[in-house]
Amino acid sequence: MRISELVLAGTVLFLAACGGQESSNNMNTMEDLAPTPDQIEEPKVLPMEYVTIETSMGNISLELDPNAAPITVENFLSYVDQGFYDGTIFHRVISNFMIQGGGMTPDGGRKETSAPIILESDNGLSNSQGTIAMARTNAPNSATAQFFINVTDNDFLNFAPNNPGYAVFGKVVSGMDVVNEIRQVETGVFQGMRDWPVETVEIISVKRDS
Repeated sequence: MRISELVLAGTVLFLAACGGQESSNNMNTMEDLAPTPDQIEEPKVLPMEYVTIETSMGNISLELDPNAAPITVENFLSYVDQGFYDGTIFHRVISNFMIQGGGMTPDGGRKETSAPIILESDNGLSNSQGTIAMARTNAPNSATAQFFINVTDNDFLNFAPNNPGYAVFGKVVSGMDVVNEIRQVETGVFQGMRDWPVETVEIISVKRDS
């Protein structure tokens, strides 16, 4: 082999070796950048929130789940902190379904609310007996302040394909006896609204538990 051919062959081998070394170095660099198991942060778990609804028939204590429904819980608590619910009523009561309140006054007036929120119904929580969920219109992202407490298992309200459902964001932890008393009140029609309690069931206040 001539000298020029030897020089060319040596150059090719040198370049190939350099390329292999560079590739190896890149791989090592990428491995060095990958986080180790102890560097991966676990998802932050938020503490449950607790509030008490003081009604004219007794108190109802709620546990709210900000991990399953962060937007909904934050929205509800913003109304609580404003004192928005104070002096409203449970205006819709259906004994084998739910009790609904949080947006109307005893004279049938509707309180002005903040902007509606995004629906969080696909959060793993079910509309089972004793849970609290947001009321809304037929539009999925339309919930504002009104809520309801399920008095039976209402699976048909849960999120499913082709069914946006209703967002559960907590449950009753004390005062289910009060809920059951409210569900049994006599109802009628008031200003065109059905299932309106004949005797006012007032929400005196809703406050965070200290």
